[in-house]
Amino acid sequence: MTQPPHDEPTADSPEELRRQVERTRHELGETVEALAAKTDVKARAQEKATALKEQAGTTAAQLSEQARTKAAGAAHLLEEKVPAQVKDTAAAAAVQVRTKAGQAEQLWQDKAPRQVRDHRAALVGAAAALTLAYLLLRRGRK
Repeated sequence: MTQPPHDEPTADSPEELRRQVERTRHELGETVEALAAKTDVKARAQEKATALKEQAGTTAAQLSEQARTKAAGAAHLLEEKVPAQVKDTAAAAAVQVRTKAGQAEQLWQDKAPRQVRDHRAALVGAAAALTLAYLLLRRGRK
């Protein structure tokens, strides 16, 4: 027979021996599961990737919030430092740009034929394709 481990007392009865065997089996099963988990490289890599992804998301959210805070502070500082006359001029220029853009849109609606207005995206795409083809042909000749 084998000698019992020194740290575990010997069993006094068959029932006690059965409990010790069952406990040892349970501990051995847990040890085998832990070793199997350590050798599962793919699962460990996925766990690490998930943890890094969560950490990156958290960091990105924090940096985004910091950027928003700094941008708001800079805007507030700029608001305080810019003279009123410059603000008024900028506001007037913005109104003029909106007005001119509206006039240009109206002119487009009035002057462009309906077929062109309805197929503006297709015409722009065709023009871009023709320009690209021309450039490629021209490049090929050199």
